[in-house]
Amino acid sequence: MPEQLTFDLPSHAALGLGDFFVAPSNAAAVEAIQSWHDWPLGKLVISGPKGSGKTHLAHVWAAITGATIVAAAKLAETNIDELANQAVAVEDADQIAGDGSAENGLFHLHNAVLERGHPLLLTASTPPARWNLTLPDIESRMQGTALVTLSAPDDALLSAVLVKLFRDRQLAIDPGLIPYLTTRMERSFAGAGALVAELDKQALAQKKRITRALAGEVLDKLAEKGA
Repeated sequence: MPEQLTFDLPSHAALGLGDFFVAPSNAAAVEAIQSWHDWPLGKLVISGPKGSGKTHLAHVWAAITGATIVAAAKLAETNIDELANQAVAVEDADQIAGDGSAENGLFHLHNAVLERGHPLLLTASTPPARWNLTLPDIESRMQGTALVTLSAPDDALLSAVLVKLFRDRQLAIDPGLIPYLTTRMERSFAGAGALVAELDKQALAQKKRITRALAGEVLDKLAEKGA
């Protein structure tokens, strides 16, 4: 089975299928990526919270299909006709609501990519029905797009994510620290990323190994920030 990495961090991050950990919270999305030939109308939306693996899956799919990945916010300044000559993955499509130029760019890209027989993948933090797009033509097309959702992580996936994040930063830790962290941390992918980043920062600043004591300090600090 493949294993998962889920964050864009200021450290080396592998984005291949072999780095993706499959769990109940993301299994449907992984299956959808691998069976892209069967997408209804040749298009798919993957939605999920920040850090849930959307970017990783987009890169996996791009490697499989030869797709180009583009940020939705950049569509207004992109040569749509040229871009539409291959499979395309559009990231953060929900972030362009109210931006008429970007919405228009997405509308034309959507039509051109599909008319030329290429697949289209879109990622977003919420389902299309909640994007609040203002251009009726693209809103209807997005709401008519197949959807898979990445849900909150279970214990197994959260533990795997922490292990992978520590490994990406080349940080050696006691395996027994992982259960301690998962019982006290914010239970989200974004929370895992913030926790590992802060542990790395504090370990360097204090010239200490990452121990349970240091982890406790960092967890308390993060909890105070979130209060």
